[in-house]
Amino acid sequence: FPRAPSVPHWPAPNNGHHLCGGFSRRDLLRVGGLGLAGATLAQINQWQEASAASTAPRPRTFGKAKGVILIHLYGSPSQLETVDPKPDAPVEIRGEFGCIPSSLPGLNVCELLPNLAKVMDRTTVVRSMTHRYPIHGVAYALTGVPVIDVAMELSPRDPKHWPYFGSVVDFVETQRSQGKPPSAVPNNVFLPWPFSSHRVGEVPRAGPFAAFLGSQYDPIATDFVGRATKGHIKTLRDMTYTDNDPYVGTSDDTHFVVPSATNLQADVTLDRLDTRRSLLEQLDAGRRDLNRTAAGLSLDRYRAMTYSMLHSDTLRTALDVRREPVETRDLYGPTLFGKALLAARRMIEAGTKVVSVFWDEFGLAGTGWDTHWDHFAKMRNELCPGLDQGWYGLITDLERRGLMDDVLVVCTSEHGRTPTINKAKGGGRDHWSRVYSTLFAGAGIRRGHIVGASDKHGGDVARDPQSPKDMLATMYHLLGIDHHMLIHDALGRPLPLVEGKLMTDVLA
Repeated sequence: FPRAPSVPHWPAPNNGHHLCGGFSRRDLLRVGGLGLAGATLAQINQWQEASAASTAPRPRTFGKAKGVILIHLYGSPSQLETVDPKPDAPVEIRGEFGCIPSSLPGLNVCELLPNLAKVMDRTTVVRSMTHRYPIHGVAYALTGVPVIDVAMELSPRDPKHWPYFGSVVDFVETQRSQGKPPSAVPNNVFLPWPFSSHRVGEVPRAGPFAAFLGSQYDPIATDFVGRATKGHIKTLRDMTYTDNDPYVGTSDDTHFVVPSATNLQADVTLDRLDTRRSLLEQLDAGRRDLNRTAAGLSLDRYRAMTYSMLHSDTLRTALDVRREPVETRDLYGPTLFGKALLAARRMIEAGTKVVSVFWDEFGLAGTGWDTHWDHFAKMRNELCPGLDQGWYGLITDLERRGLMDDVLVVCTSEHGRTPTINKAKGGGRDHWSRVYSTLFAGAGIRRGHIVGASDKHGGDVARDPQSPKDMLATMYHLLGIDHHMLIHDALGRPLPLVEGKLMTDVLA
């Protein structure tokens, strides 16, 4: 993909021959030779034509999902130790673990995932995800940005970023509901804590942010309240982390809050808050110009949403997983990941459109599913047990509650891991984006299906390649959002939500 040179600010559309993206053919010709977000004029025309064709009949699955639980296993799990094992490969590829059959005929999974194996017949497994960026590019995996590099990965507010999937959904839903009072339940919630905020060792990561849509569309992040009760030794080069880790076990009182939006100081009653609100509104009457700025719009939206949440117990109640019966909490397991998935189900039931659950780094950078070191010990003691119980609990619970036809569940990551085991301490697998796996379940998804295949060593796609952009296009489709839709960046330039195709083989 070519890089985008700088492009001057576009003029406001005139009354000439406007295309469906809201700008004129003359505007297109003006920028055609300059490039647009790494695109040629031919690509821009293709976006326009695709957007114009969006009124054509769509598959019946369009708009099937009322909400999405997006699970991201940060650091990237090995395809070989999850849902694409290679038992006949040499030991330096297949590794230490065996595999077991699942409830989906023809699908074996790692022996460390016996509970997950039970619900694979409700799941579509894509074994042929692929792209060209073997870095921790959450932004590439979960936004429409066409290119990524390490500098962007480590710069959350780099102006070249495109908006996160959940932020786009929030933006579209907000436009659709213009004139209605703000909901007490946000459209875009992020669990268990602000991304990349509970580890040390490196700079913050990019990905789940609203980019040019403005920070008012960033996900509403929760925070974890509780104690880690178990631990597992983690290493990062010459550093070691030995304290307890909530991804291994948490206390029974674990729950989640949105600190800035659901908690008042002890001496601030709702009456006093309303008095302050009245004073603020009077001050705002003399500062109308603020509302014309991005900062003003962000402040106004957040303030309205915060007041709405403070006057309602809906958000606080939905995030309090302690309200669930013990039997349900046990279904998801005692880990932070499992309890975040339970909170996600409760948020979806409360009306949230997109709930993102990230298995994030904790304690040290280079942890989570980033298993360059001690790969097999981490998979056995830390990672697979939480994934095994959490995925099983979520799918089982959604089915029991009759929600599988309404809720889309996607479990993915940035990439996969090398088929060959490295020589690091404890053995490890390094970054590998040439092939990896993603799980789909729920609304609009085929039950019990395998899409694509990797080769005999799990190193390359053997059949039916799929990109993370295709995954995003499919997720937008299932939420009733045309992925050909054009949005405008901070300079008014038209960009598609994502340049991908529908993954028709995963659709019911």
